[in-house]
Amino acid sequence: METNVNHAINHIGVSLPVENVQQLASKNLKDIPYRYIRPEYQTDEVSVDESSQLPVIDMNKLASGSMEYQTEMSKLHQACKEWGFFQLTNHGGATEIEKTKVAAEEFFKLPLEEKMVCAQQPHINLEGYGQSNVFLDDQKLDWSDMLLLFTLPVFARNKNIWPNNPTSFRSALEDYSRELHRICISLYESIAKNLGVDFKEFMNMSQESTQVIRINYYPPCSQADKVVGIGPHSDGSLLTLLVQTNEMEGLQIRKNGKWVPINPLPGAIIVNVGDMMEIMSNGEFRSVEHRAVVNSEKERISIVAFHNPSLEASISPLPDLVKENEAKYKTVKYGDYLKLVFSSRLDGKNVIDNVKIHN
Repeated sequence: METNVNHAINHIGVSLPVENVQQLASKNLKDIPYRYIRPEYQTDEVSVDESSQLPVIDMNKLASGSMEYQTEMSKLHQACKEWGFFQLTNHGGATEIEKTKVAAEEFFKLPLEEKMVCAQQPHINLEGYGQSNVFLDDQKLDWSDMLLLFTLPVFARNKNIWPNNPTSFRSALEDYSRELHRICISLYESIAKNLGVDFKEFMNMSQESTQVIRINYYPPCSQADKVVGIGPHSDGSLLTLLVQTNEMEGLQIRKNGKWVPINPLPGAIIVNVGDMMEIMSNGEFRSVEHRAVVNSEKERISIVAFHNPSLEASISPLPDLVKENEAKYKTVKYGDYLKLVFSSRLDGKNVIDNVKIHN
């Protein structure tokens, strides 16, 4: 089993090596290299007014027996259905989150040669320090670097590319991985109840869940309005949980044809519905396009935990949700879906659109 999982991980995708963006930004260039200029995003409409409307869910109130239980469960359902995003408070993971934030900041302060000890192996796999979704020599590039690590199941961890510096990094990430997994399982249970499906049925379909943690570094850019940190996309996950090391805005979601900036609440986890949750809910919940923009003066670091089905799991609409309605999505093997995600341009919901059933 362990061998099969590790083999699958190593064959999910590769990314071509490109120039380190943090190093590039440190040169204070007068002109940004052409490959980073993204004129297609410069005229997009941004709706700041809607930022304050993003739902906030209190995890304590989701506990069965609390006075606000039914109200909070209803808020959670509407957040997943109408927004695809929400901020989660009172989640109990503050200590682990703060330690990981510090470790992430210290890692990106290291000299480039020290960070490159954890570099991706070109043409082999995506794990490590570098970039993702780069597969053409003339492809437009994002203004960001990343450290991508497979964290669950535990036996799939490739500790050879986990940073030894800072010395706190490994223990912090292990605790963070475990804590966010706990939070995610609790959210799955609430979501299953809202959908009216058996929690065991929900978990059986996803089989042993996997977790991938991606730490994104967005350097400041003197021409921030001409670049993009990460292009528009939806996540291939069940749920994605994100925190950032400061309260710098950068994440934006598409709603009603406009981009809505997310103003992160102190201590909150930003949660979003992924493509697999859209499929399993038979479209009741929708994964939402989102992107990251950059600032002209300040850096932004986000720590993103993608919670996914087993790579071997076959994902389809849950049987209880298609008894009276037709299935809206094809059955997909998650490992195959993930390969499509990592071999495609970040272009909205182009991957999940390919598995919709058009009756």
